[in-house]
Amino acid sequence: MAAGFVNSITLIGNLTRDPELRFTTNGTPVASFSVAVNKRVQSKESGEWVNDADFFNVVAWFKLAENLAASLNKGDRVIVIGRLAQQNWDDKQGQKRTEYKVIANIVAPSLEFATCKIEKNVRPGVSLVSIDDVPEEIEGDGIDFSGDDIPF
Repeated sequence: MAAGFVNSITLIGNLTRDPELRFTTNGTPVASFSVAVNKRVQSKESGEWVNDADFFNVVAWFKLAENLAASLNKGDRVIVIGRLAQQNWDDKQGQKRTEYKVIANIVAPSLEFATCKIEKNVRPGVSLVSIDDVPEEIEGDGIDFSGDDIPF
């Protein structure tokens, strides 16, 4: 197996604030938000189990940024898939600073404790095909899916 580089992170948590949608100087949409991922940890002092959370800053770009800003709110449970990015700089006092954030590729509501209605955005110049438009001779292509042929 060839060695490769993998930078992938998946978070399931709750938005700590409404997504903030901004636009770069050339008009590119970018949304920022934070996700709290809850965990149970054992207290060193009492030995009791207590709730704790890790907080992750997330950035989304382009249409994803616009869609999530229009769809999600503080407290919503989400699934975020993206990559972890590191940014280094010197602050005004000359101290070296580091920030980590997740650059999102996918952001979706978690349907574990909620429901949602999907509204598809139509892209200009792209026509959507309805399942009702599929000719009967293509549907199933004459394959019999009955009986013991299905492995599950």
